[in-house]
Amino acid sequence: MVESFLLTAGSIFIITVALLILRPYRMNEAIPVTIGAIAIYIFGIVSFQDVISIIGIVNGAAITILSTIVMSIVLESIGFFRWAAFNLAIRSQGSGRALFWYINVICFLMTMFFNNDGSILITTPIIIQTLNVLNLKTRQKIPYLLSGALIATGASAPIGVSNLANLISLKIVGLDLNAYATMMLIPSMIGLLSISFLLFFHFRKEIPVHIPVIHRDTAEWFQQSTNRSSNMRRIHPLMPTTAANPPSSSIDWRMFVICIIIVILTRISFFVLQPLGISTEWPAIVGALLLIAVRWLRKGIAPTDIASKTPWHILLFALGMYVIVYGLYNAGLIEIIISQLGEYVADNRFNAIFIIGLLLSFMSNLFNNLPSVMIGTLSLTEMHLEPSILHAGYFASIIGADIGALILPMGTLASLLWMHILREHNIHFTWRKYIKTTLVVIPISLLISFTSLYYWLELFY
Repeated sequence: MVESFLLTAGSIFIITVALLILRPYRMNEAIPVTIGAIAIYIFGIVSFQDVISIIGIVNGAAITILSTIVMSIVLESIGFFRWAAFNLAIRSQGSGRALFWYINVICFLMTMFFNNDGSILITTPIIIQTLNVLNLKTRQKIPYLLSGALIATGASAPIGVSNLANLISLKIVGLDLNAYATMMLIPSMIGLLSISFLLFFHFRKEIPVHIPVIHRDTAEWFQQSTNRSSNMRRIHPLMPTTAANPPSSSIDWRMFVICIIIVILTRISFFVLQPLGISTEWPAIVGALLLIAVRWLRKGIAPTDIASKTPWHILLFALGMYVIVYGLYNAGLIEIIISQLGEYVADNRFNAIFIIGLLLSFMSNLFNNLPSVMIGTLSLTEMHLEPSILHAGYFASIIGADIGALILPMGTLASLLWMHILREHNIHFTWRKYIKTTLVVIPISLLISFTSLYYWLELFY
């Protein structure tokens, strides 16, 4: 009976992941996940009581990410991101190398203040338009685009609120955001810096030393061109499926400042309020409502567009994916992992970091990082480890799922989305070219990240 359940759950899981990667007929990713979850329930692998428990685990994380995306929709609609990206190009002062680092910075900040998928969706088209203005050749564009994508995706590791999987798994292992940031900020930042420097060295011949100098008078043309080209189809569980509202040609600096203050205070409130028992979804909702109100009062834009552009199906996506993974848990997959690795993981912190981290990197690249990090987290909690080893294994699993997953495009939904955006803009970039770069950069950065995590925990935990 157990073997039959495992075969059924495994088959549903593999089919679901395949549909997530292939996306036939431009299928929204929430559809195969929901169908897979329903199948898991119908076959009796997950009970109704299990589903109720899963809702309690998933809903707070999903609402937090949804609210964060609403905030990014508002900022995009008033032109903030286009303004920020173009000003980075201006500040480069004709230096292609400076532009490389500026793009890395903006992609990192976008993920830190919002989330990795939203960062990819917003920054990639803007970077493409900026590079088009600079009249760069396709081979010269790739270092900027690929580095931005890898940093935007990997930057979800330093803090727990930039990635849906991070938030869900945090609740499972019983950690709060402050403890997460204390243990993960430095090691994952070292890993991200490693990625940036290795990418810079890898692309040193493709990155132009000199690029055209962009002046302020070019900014008006750039704003108009990006507005006209923003009608691109977006299909992703974490972002809207329609184009963003074009920004006004005039810039309301006071509104910009107010909006940024709201975003920063909202982010800070996550860490301040959680020790008081207030979960992240509440300040996230308040922050989103404040931004909507500010835009309405200053620009006269009613919040009606938010209802149509907000990806409400993220709730189904998060719930469905967890139901499928929980089905694998009930069917015995977790027991197999525990029986094979549990003894070695429990031995010491070093083993926990490298075994679990490498396992999650491998699984994420084959099956996508969201279900993989859920499987890894559930496996850790069932190994009955002492807290220090449990948390070390968990932090390593996040690094593996957020950074290690970047070796193959199918490792993260953000990477797949990035490839899709490039195709829509007629930028030819194959999986082979992607892997040729990531195989050089990511394994080294991953080992540096694991090593940094080990010594950081040894010093302070």
